[in-house]
Order: sequence, then C-alpha cells, then structure tokens
Amino acid sequence: MSVHFGELTKKVGADGAISSEEILSLRREAWSDGRISQAEAEAIFALNRQLASKSTEWVDFFVEALGEYIVNQRAPAGYIDAENASWLMERIDEDGELGSMAEIELLVRVFERALNVPSALKDYAISQMELAVLEGTGPTRDGGELEAGNVNATEARLLRRAIFAPASERPAAVGPKEADMLFRLKDATLGADNAPEWKQLFVQGVANYLQGYADPDAQISRERAAELEAFMAETQVGVGRFLGRMAKTSPDVFGRIFGSTPDGPSREGDVAAAHAVTHAEREWLDARIDADGEIDEYERALLDFLAED
Repeated sequence: MSVHFGELTKKVGADGAISSEEILSLRREAWSDGRISQAEAEAIFALNRQLASKSTEWVDFFVEALGEYIVNQRAPAGYIDAENASWLMERIDEDGELGSMAEIELLVRVFERALNVPSALKDYAISQMELAVLEGTGPTRDGGELEAGNVNATEARLLRRAIFAPASERPAAVGPKEADMLFRLKDATLGADNAPEWKQLFVQGVANYLQGYADPDAQISRERAAELEAFMAETQVGVGRFLGRMAKTSPDVFGRIFGSTPDGPSREGDVAAAHAVTHAEREWLDARIDADGEIDEYERALLDFLAED
C-alpha cells in the first residue's frame, strides 16, 4: 500500500463522511498497479467502519475493491483459500455488531463472483444472511430497506442472490443448509408483514432443494483448480496429448464438453431422478412441517406446488 493511500483513507474518514471526489481519488490510488493489496483492503475496511453515512457510490467501490482482493488476488483466481475466507469473516465480525449493508453486499458479491469458497465461509454466509433479514435495518444498495422482524421484497431479492450464487452451498440450486435457513426464517416471521416475493422464494427454494437438479461437478476444489491451471500452463503439451490426459484425469468434464460418455446416464435422466422426492427428503420435509403441529400458509403453498407435479 502506498503511503498516500493510507493517509488518504484516514483523512477522508475523519469526519465520518466521504464525497464522490474522495471516492474517485481512492479508486485511482487503489488500482494504480492493477491490484488491491492486503494493506489496502485493511484500510478500506477500516474506513467503512468510520463512515456514518454510506452512499451507493461508496458501497460500489467497497464491494468492487474488496471483492477483487478476496476472489482474484491469489491463484487460482476465483477460488478463495482458507486464509482469505478467515480474513473476510474476521473483518466483518471485528466490531461485534451486525455487518453493515456494505459488508452484506460484499459477502453476496463474493459468492456471485467466486467459483468456490471454503465450507466455513458457506456456513458463515448463511448465518449472516439470516441475521441481516431478521435483525438488519437501514437502506440497501439498490434503494430498498432492511426491516427487522419481517421479510420484505428487498430482503427476498438479497436471499435469492445469495442462495443461487455460483459459489453457494449448491450452485444454481438450493442446498440442505440453505433450505433449513428458509424454514427458520419462515417460522420466525409468520404473521409479519412479509412481501409476496418472500412466499414465492420460500416455496421455490425449498422445492428446488427437494426436486432440483444440481451438477455434482459444478464446483471443484481450489486444489484441483490449481492442478488444472498448472496443467494448462504446460506450453509443450500437444493437442492430442492434452485431450488424452483430459479424458483420463477428468472424464466427466471431458464428456460434458465433447458429448456424453458412452456408458454414462444422460443429463435428462439425472434431471428426472433429481425431480423425484426421495424417502429421506420426504422425512426431512415432514419433520419441519410437523415441528409446530400445524400446517401454515407457507407450508400449504409449498405442498400445493409439489402436488402440481
């Protein structure tokens, strides 16, 4: 981090406010070398805690700069390591309070931009999103508001972005921990002034967990990504040798690129199999519906939706 950047963040945060011109100066200084260093990331987080008012322009810079640092500064790009994940969680928890909207937006953006993240960060994101919806208050990045005790349209959109993000528990689908979160939020806000978008997300999200198809190879580990990146960097590998090694080391990926494997099931078969609610999934659903001894309006809407198929 340049001395000037560090001095600039301290100066602009002294009065708890930041102007558009100051944000532009920070943006120019931070990206002077095309990278965001850890020291610069630390300074940006510290400045965010100092600001009494956070404009959309500031949140945009905060999310963009720190998202770039967390997701892409360490190879292989897009795969967050345990150290960076721990750093992010510690920074958000540093003041012991519910994260600001800038921090919640950063967390969601990381999951939207990353290809995979450590399990600890996936679990952390679920808990933070639940806390933000239940207890968060104040303006959001898109002009909406967080409201404690209910789920409004803005909060429903935020939840949808988080659980369907590429690096979420089950990319482009809903995982078991996310489905459990949806049920907890539903129970905690029954009878509240909830938006129609929330009921729609609850029904679609839980039904997706029970019936949706998720590619088991959609996410690979950071270690495997590093191996593949190193392999691709071998400049002397011929095309024939490359294809041969791909077929041996990653047959599933090879099959998806060049056609289904000869003996493997078709994607249509996988989708059909996932759509059927298994005995274990039925037990999971029954346990959550029977927990309070009655079927509420959200559960009824879910059961009606499942019955349509």
